[in-house]
Amino acid sequence: MLNAIHHAAIICSDYPRSKHFYTEVLGLEIIAENYRAQRDSWKLDLRLANGGQIELFSFPDAPARPSYPEARGLRHLAFVVESIDEVKARLESRGVEVEPVRLDEYTGKRYTFFSDPDGLPLELYEQ
Repeated sequence: MLNAIHHAAIICSDYPRSKHFYTEVLGLEIIAENYRAQRDSWKLDLRLANGGQIELFSFPDAPARPSYPEARGLRHLAFVVESIDEVKARLESRGVEVEPVRLDEYTGKRYTFFSDPDGLPLELYEQ
């Protein structure tokens, strides 16, 4: 039986820029960082507060991900937060454009979206 998601893997186009975004802007903790010479690729393991992880990869000449109009596959990555207003204000103070907060019509929970440096849609979902 599946118990939880262990990690989500993200391929970025500019490793230093994305590393800065995920560690300095979003505040994720670095678990391990490895350069894989045979693939000319970085792999950065990042920890979320609940133990979940994000693997950030770089690959030379990785193709762009089709996103708009919405393409098949993973649509977005959502992070649980205690206060959307606090996290939204923190992101905006660091230059991240965050959409207006919306209300999930089925759960009554508040949520909003922003993007990483490559345009990957990321969601904040209030507990």
